This record gives sequence, C-alpha cells and structure tokens, in this order.
Amino acid sequence: MNSNAIKTAINVRVQTAVLGLFLLGTALQVSAQTQVDDAWVRATVAGQQATGAFMTVTASSDSKLLSVQTPVAKIVQIHESTMKNDVMSMQPVEFVALPAGKAVTLDPHSYHVMLIDLVGQVKEGDKVPLTLTVENANGEKESIKVEAEARALNTPDHSKMH
Repeated sequence: MNSNAIKTAINVRVQTAVLGLFLLGTALQVSAQTQVDDAWVRATVAGQQATGAFMTVTASSDSKLLSVQTPVAKIVQIHESTMKNDVMSMQPVEFVALPAGKAVTLDPHSYHVMLIDLVGQVKEGDKVPLTLTVENANGEKESIKVEAEARALNTPDHSKMH
C-alpha cells in the first residue's frame, strides 16, 4: 500500500469511530428518558411504621410512574392526597401520569410515595435507596435508582392520615 492509501484507510477508520461514538452518545441520551430531582424521605421516630417519599419527576416523553421499591419498607405504594370538605384523605393510585417535558412534583399535599411497615427507623440524614419504575407510551419500562435524603421530622406525618 502506498502512503496515500494508508492515510485514506486511517481517515475512514477515524471517521467511523467518531460516528460510532456519536451514535452511542445519542442512544444513551434516548435511554435516559426520566429525570428525578430533589428526592427526600421524611425522617421517623423509633417505632413509627410509615413515612412518605417525595421528589420531582420529569419524563422526556408521555410516561407513567408505575411503582417504587425500597429495602427500608415491606410495602411501598403511590398515594394521592386530596382535600374534601376540609378533610384531608389519601388513597393508593395505580400510577402517576408524567406528561412529556413537564415536571411532576410528588409532595405531601398531592401524589407521594408511602413507605409502610418500615424495617427500622429512618433517621435525619440517612440515604434511602429508591427504585422507580416508569413506563413510556410505547410500553417500554425504565428503572431509575435514586438515593433520597431523610429530612427533619417537622414535615407532615402521613402515618396519621386515614
């Protein structure tokens, strides 16, 4: 091979490698469809059996938050708090809709995650592992692992709600 042929072959391989890396980067961005921000859990006192987890979830396409799991509780449910006739109540829901590009806040006054039958006390400053399952409109599921910080006890106590 002459030197021009070698240079051309090397140039083609470099271009192919660059294109491959670009496509890989694009694929990784597409697979990371959902972002979770400001995840936290309300700290508990000794013997308390339930607490809430809260966060902001933003999906890149129309999706649903289907479930949350954690090793700190035997039962984990997604709930919605509502106010009717000056009485706050909460009920489990099957999922939380995540409209494309819109931040959905899970907080003590709307949708939130209930951690029930805690395996131990959740102390302020603890890192609580949560795994969210999100499904997009095509039925593709995504698992998102986050560590939620346990925050002070002066947030609303969901264990007293009926």
